[in-house]
Amino acid sequence: MIGLKHRGSFLFKLGAAVGLAACADIALFDWEAGRMAVGPLQLLLLAVAAAARPAIAHSGPARLCFGLAAIAALAMFIDPGFLAWSLFWVFAGMGTLMPATARFGDAWGWCQQLIWHALRAGFAPWLDARRLLRVKRRSSRGHMRRALPQLVLPAIGSCVILGLFAKANPVIEHWFDSLLSLSLPELWIVRLPIAAIWFTMAWSLLRPRLCRHVLGTFDGRGDLALPGVTPASVQLSLIAFNALFALQNAMDLLWLWGIAPLPKGMTLAEYAHRGAYPLIVTALLAAGFVLVALRPGSKTASMPLVRRLVVVWIMQNVLLVANAALRTLDYIAAYSLTELRIAALLWMGLVALGLLLVMWRLLRDKSASWLINRNAAAALALLMSCSFVDLDAVSARYNVAHARELGGSGAALDICHLQGMGVSAITALARLEQRPAPEAIHLWARLLRENAQAELTRDLAEYRWSVLGALRLAEVRAVLRKDALNPADHGWIDCTHRDPGELRAALGLEPPVPAPAFAPALTRPAKP
Repeated sequence: MIGLKHRGSFLFKLGAAVGLAACADIALFDWEAGRMAVGPLQLLLLAVAAAARPAIAHSGPARLCFGLAAIAALAMFIDPGFLAWSLFWVFAGMGTLMPATARFGDAWGWCQQLIWHALRAGFAPWLDARRLLRVKRRSSRGHMRRALPQLVLPAIGSCVILGLFAKANPVIEHWFDSLLSLSLPELWIVRLPIAAIWFTMAWSLLRPRLCRHVLGTFDGRGDLALPGVTPASVQLSLIAFNALFALQNAMDLLWLWGIAPLPKGMTLAEYAHRGAYPLIVTALLAAGFVLVALRPGSKTASMPLVRRLVVVWIMQNVLLVANAALRTLDYIAAYSLTELRIAALLWMGLVALGLLLVMWRLLRDKSASWLINRNAAAALALLMSCSFVDLDAVSARYNVAHARELGGSGAALDICHLQGMGVSAITALARLEQRPAPEAIHLWARLLRENAQAELTRDLAEYRWSVLGALRLAEVRAVLRKDALNPADHGWIDCTHRDPGELRAALGLEPPVPAPAFAPALTRPAKP
């Protein structure tokens, strides 16, 4: 069993980082595992960091952060993506820095620490090596003279033994052959840089350094002398703002909920499109006004009438955000669902939650750190959830289910949008093939589904496998009730084509046999 002293030593961490870099090189190149190896490599990195730094195991917050990083690594294993990759390094960085902090602090301070940690990571091995050489410069020459003669026999003996093992063990022989067969460009341009990147990432977790100078969090408490901001002006402002918001919310309720007809010449889709994002900006400005002009502990915030007006105004802002989301839903019903529109709806939910937290902070006299941490936790929880969900697949399923050509109440089916989604739309396309629809839509669904299925099958054969890709293939085969293992890849075809004859030719299908013309019954010739 490795003692704690050796587990925390410089040489042990150096060996662990080199070993992780070697594992990454073998997994990515010798085993050709590709992106499917990233998640397991990240889990291995967390395990090695926890073993090399016992302080992580003794810190509850550090263990929590490493657990969240492991969940992000699991998301990378299910469906590799930039979001899961970023979340992994956020939580892994917090976990490795946590034992060096006396208290958690707030998200603003941690944002600065993580930026410093990321910027320093690329130079950390060289900085640590320079520091080590500076400390041991005087005694290193004598140690080197004594160590070199003692290394000759182990080095030569190891080479001889490895050579004999290579003759007896085909696995070791294959390693030697693959190493000797590497060309210099492949070794120096591809493999060594990637191994160096993994070594650097491992080193950043094994030997982290806190940023000593961090900007403090804005307190946001007590009275703040601002020109024109007095208790009377704030009170009048809240009365005016509440009246304006009530007018806007009343019109939204009348028109968006169908209580009253829209102005002449304006459609619901146009009304929904032009107002969603300005309303969100208005709500954010309202939150900023409350944070600046109604600071907890100030004279203005302690006035009972002002507090009631703030509560009413915040609730009106929440209603304004809800109406903005309703506008977006109406726009989606008219123009289909996209990944960006899903993200917009999720952002509106975060804005509404932030407004409620601002109100709660004012009423309960909470600190600015409390507000920042709650908002950051909500944002990270939402991002972690989104790393397990393919938003393009969600939008593809929705658009197919509500397509106007298929009897739904939504927009017309956008073939170009489905084509741009690639493999994300494969299950929606498979279900589209099973539904009654015009011939051109059926042919497009089959063409795009076969292209996506060919890509997933090729990824599986070339070790670019992912859990989500395998689940998609299984669902497609279950929906179509056939095992199309080798679908054709038809390449890129102009999505504006709607001629069934061209689509049949692209799919390699025979043209439909024309129905026989109606032939009248032969009449018996008249007798002469």
